[in-house]
Amino acid sequence: MHTPHITSSRRTFLAVAGAALVAGPLVAARSASAAPAGLDDPAKKEIAMKLVSSAENSSLDWKAQYKYIEDIGDGRGYTAGIIGFCSGTGDMLDLVELYTRRRPGNALSGYLPALRRVDGTDSHEGLDPGYSDAWRRAAQDGAFRQAQDDERDRVYFNPAVRQAKADGVGVLGQFAYYDAIVMHGDGGDSASFGSIRRRALGRARPPAQGGDEVTYLHAFLDARVWAMKQEAAHEDTSRVDTAQRVFLRNRNLNLDPPLDWQVYGDSFHIG
Repeated sequence: MHTPHITSSRRTFLAVAGAALVAGPLVAARSASAAPAGLDDPAKKEIAMKLVSSAENSSLDWKAQYKYIEDIGDGRGYTAGIIGFCSGTGDMLDLVELYTRRRPGNALSGYLPALRRVDGTDSHEGLDPGYSDAWRRAAQDGAFRQAQDDERDRVYFNPAVRQAKADGVGVLGQFAYYDAIVMHGDGGDSASFGSIRRRALGRARPPAQGGDEVTYLHAFLDARVWAMKQEAAHEDTSRVDTAQRVFLRNRNLNLDPPLDWQVYGDSFHIG
């Protein structure tokens, strides 16, 4: 079961994704030696990809999702790929533009005018009937798979990890930030990642400000659940309640296996 997860705020986030999400002095104040363990460690990143895939695709096989595409009826047009790029939120357009710069004349390049027209809507105009098949053909190309990886990292993964490290949280907290940005984006609305973080900061101090990590992460997850409940498509909060919150209650701040969790009633295990 692939669940809706992309809000309209994601389009705004694309414009600022390359910039740090916190002021420079805060980042500079933390030396490399003082930085917490990173979700960007290859083994930890693989766990993060599996955790997100369990929520987005009910599968730990995240690499099988490069070819995934469907309209899940959430008002964002087509949802596709490893992180749920959407035709209605701009990140799918940016992905196909990147792929076309790297591989001119690819199977999707002819759909760029239509993708520009439907941006911001749920329309399939100019995309049907052939776009889904073209996406699946493109997913056989290593250059397209690499483009998906690169856009995932540029827009979502790297900014989330950077901000979480600046706040002084470890691998679990970094994942909580990443999962929140994937679902909510970081636009200006009250359910965006930035708003979730500000709500949490209003209740607890992060480690970088002398606070307790567990207390702060509970506050962040509380704020995340509130944001999810603002949209009917996200009213099932199990990806927090029976996954991230379980790891936090176990004080597994480094996301060390074995990991056992549930999402939408399905059980998962990483040994």
